[in-house]
Amino acid sequence: MNKTVPLLLLAIVWLAACEQDRTETMTSTEPETFADLPQPPVAERRDHVVSAPGGERVDPWYWLRDDERADADVLEYLEAENAYEQEMLAHLSDLREELVGEMRARIAEDDSTVPWYDRGYWYYTRFEQGHEYPIYARRKGELDADEEILLNVNDKAEEHDFYQVGGWDVSMDGQRLAWLEDTVGRRQHRLMIKELDSGEVIDTGITGVSSLSWTADNDVLYYVENEPETLRSWRVRRYRVGEEGTGELVYQEDDTAFYTHISRTKSNEFNFIYLRSTVSSEMHVIPAADTHADFELFYPRERDHEYAADHFGDHWIIRTNHQAPNFRIMKVALDDHADREAWVDVIGHEEDIFIHEFDAMADFLAVGERSEGLRRVRIHDWESGQSEVLTFDEAAYAAFLGTNADQSASTLRFVYTTMAMPTSTWELDVASGERTLLKRDEVPGGFDSDDYVIRREWAEARDGTMVPVSILHHRDTPLDGSAPLYQYAYGSYGRSSDPTFATGRLSLVDRGFVFAIAHIRGGQEMGRHWYDEGRMLNKINTFTDFIDVTRHLVGEGLVDAERVFAMGGSAGGLLVGAVVNMAPEYYRGVVAHVPFVDVVTTMLDESIPLTTNEYDEWGNPADPEYYDYMLSYSPYDNVREQDYPAMLVTTGLWDSQVQYWEPAKWVAKLRAKKTDDNPLLLHTNMSAGHGGASGRFRRLEQTAAEYAFMLDQAGLK
Repeated sequence: MNKTVPLLLLAIVWLAACEQDRTETMTSTEPETFADLPQPPVAERRDHVVSAPGGERVDPWYWLRDDERADADVLEYLEAENAYEQEMLAHLSDLREELVGEMRARIAEDDSTVPWYDRGYWYYTRFEQGHEYPIYARRKGELDADEEILLNVNDKAEEHDFYQVGGWDVSMDGQRLAWLEDTVGRRQHRLMIKELDSGEVIDTGITGVSSLSWTADNDVLYYVENEPETLRSWRVRRYRVGEEGTGELVYQEDDTAFYTHISRTKSNEFNFIYLRSTVSSEMHVIPAADTHADFELFYPRERDHEYAADHFGDHWIIRTNHQAPNFRIMKVALDDHADREAWVDVIGHEEDIFIHEFDAMADFLAVGERSEGLRRVRIHDWESGQSEVLTFDEAAYAAFLGTNADQSASTLRFVYTTMAMPTSTWELDVASGERTLLKRDEVPGGFDSDDYVIRREWAEARDGTMVPVSILHHRDTPLDGSAPLYQYAYGSYGRSSDPTFATGRLSLVDRGFVFAIAHIRGGQEMGRHWYDEGRMLNKINTFTDFIDVTRHLVGEGLVDAERVFAMGGSAGGLLVGAVVNMAPEYYRGVVAHVPFVDVVTTMLDESIPLTTNEYDEWGNPADPEYYDYMLSYSPYDNVREQDYPAMLVTTGLWDSQVQYWEPAKWVAKLRAKKTDDNPLLLHTNMSAGHGGASGRFRRLEQTAAEYAFMLDQAGLK
């Protein structure tokens, strides 16, 4: 590509390509007029009727769906889009290389985690210079003991384009490692076992696994297998090492709204099955030492009741939202767990505090909670019943419980971070209140947190709700309306977007961008009601909150109205997809990673992974009320003839969370409808899934492409 050709000339050729007959399968990537300029692929229209109780719709690009990922026309189209994206970004190759270099330079390549103590060993994860993947290791008894490598993921990844460990567990006697490996990116893992004394690796041949847990019988473990078509985690099997077959079936979850997970209590005394839907949960428990018993129901599921329990001494400690929308902590004697009348409050419900998690320790209960949108840690003394919240000085921060595997410890590990402060692991002596910094993540390359400013804003939504916003900018970048804005949000599943540290975004902020996290409804930043007001028939609030945050930041004169950029991924891709249909005029550019954009068609198809579990998030389109509501905001269904911002869309061919054809169809429809000359690019990673490329350095290439795209559009390349 000729790097000196003006963007206007590129746009003319791009528009000419879009005006070609859409009945062709796809145009050649050879321009008809200028041999040195790229043209976008144009997907053929093949009308397909999508039927539903609420009506029929014609989907001209439905043919891009290929469950087997083998259709020649589909693969050709995706590869053509990739080639077009590369040509359109060719003039940014030097910038992308520069960005990758500086982001990599901020990574401590020989880094390691703070070791944690569990059953006689100190466990940790470390990286080696120049290597992509982690090494899982331990030392027996003392930190200066000889290192024992459990698993060197770099060795396992050598023969694969993609490799990821989906979970691992060491047997109770410390002699065996079981782990889950994914070599495609679809999160359908293979169960592997290693004899730690001899180093022998056992390939069980068992695939489609999502979680695992050893019993006290070190020859036996439980694992969860996924349903082959929908990929829903649904069966628990008891497997004895070395046996033929897949093991004994001990539980099957037939309610398609529930996912299944297997784990072990922190005490290691019990294994448990955890069943979760959007609004309900249920546990089944079994003594870890009794591998012949049946799992016992902890407490039967109820609509709108979520709970989770951990074993501590002669009690169960329970996080529950029974008559407590923001959750409370209760306890019950071991044998009385099925009698909810016997559950007793430890920390009661509060209207303005949301409880996320807890660690039950010998002398105290540590609680991870949220107030005014910020994550914090509370210490509750068992003996006195008094509680104290750890305080911090910054305007926007996040404090989480760390790894506290040993319940007998008198100290607590917690993690603290801000958008300008690297993640720090602290140890709190609860009796004295003394805090000891165990590690602050190193950021090589001259990073200084004093170079950055954190600010918190409250934006008024159109219904009067005040939405918190966390802002990061360089101290040399004034908030006077002259700087471009990068605005991020997620806003679904009750998942909150916390103001944590990330080295990559410094490459934007150092070049003059203002970075903002919009804590919109659909997350739980302000409590459970924040989630409920952003799902089901309230989902529109998620999108309007995002737009209203943009309007606030622009209206207050903090950022440049002509250079506002939005980014979201997965359900956050749905967010930005809806936003560009509703208010495209506010945004110069949009990046949508693995976006969930074909909401209605996907939710009508129960064979697609995740669908049935999602009805309490989006609604069931078989119900006309929900069908009409979902149809009103579904990004794919609401593409129309109007100007759109410059857009970069990404997906993974093997994505099991958001199937690749959703973004592919969306881009095809946008090409046919949009009236502007802004670039529209689609990148499909042909060897990865929802999380993108594996490997800590390879991931930087996608981030660099995203940042280069925005810097170019902002005039800051």
